[in-house]
Amino acid sequence: MGQFNDRTALVTGAAGNLGGALCAALVAEGAKIAMLDISSEALVKARATLPDAAEIELFPTDLLVCDEIERTVTAVKGRFGRIDILANVAGGFAMGPPLHETDDATWDRMLDLNLRSVFYCCRAVVPVMLEQGQGSIVNVSARAALMPKANMGPYCASKAGVVALTESLAQEHKQAGIRVNAILPGTVDTPENRAAMPDQDHSRWVPPAALADVMVFLASDAASCVTGAAVPVYGRS
Repeated sequence: MGQFNDRTALVTGAAGNLGGALCAALVAEGAKIAMLDISSEALVKARATLPDAAEIELFPTDLLVCDEIERTVTAVKGRFGRIDILANVAGGFAMGPPLHETDDATWDRMLDLNLRSVFYCCRAVVPVMLEQGQGSIVNVSARAALMPKANMGPYCASKAGVVALTESLAQEHKQAGIRVNAILPGTVDTPENRAAMPDQDHSRWVPPAALADVMVFLASDAASCVTGAAVPVYGRS
């Protein structure tokens, strides 16, 4: 028996490295999973890595189209009856020039991928959780939200926005049984990061499974008194 038996988790970016690790961790704890990603093909591949017996549905969704998100949330509730956990994993990263040379497209892309997507998903799911009288939201920010670096202005601003949104939403709903927290990953040990930084000590980085463990904790009853937190998960880097 897992700690999330009879609970449903909606996971965005579910076909990615962290999203896939989180889905695996949630399934291991008995959760039903709504896997969201923009690519149907990627979702099918990600689903194939999870146990056949797990209760999982795939929902290809563009997180920058609010009508699509609303339809997906309605479909998830119709399929599972409830949404107990919202994990906002989807996002993106891009280095850039100095801020004074940054174009609007780069700024908009980072704010859209990392902050607008979280806003849209929270706006759609919170009413479901309010109706239930409980729920847990776990957002993915980044160490760069607290320790910005040069040539990363739009990314750092977007991830700092996730922390502020998390804290504000936690205050809005702390009396309604809805907890809202965020994690702040350091460098994540993914194939893409290894390819981009081959000379780094990868053993110091954070495995996606370790991040998933922290997210599972924040979503669980063990963290029932934790809301509005931004939890650093930096590994040894």
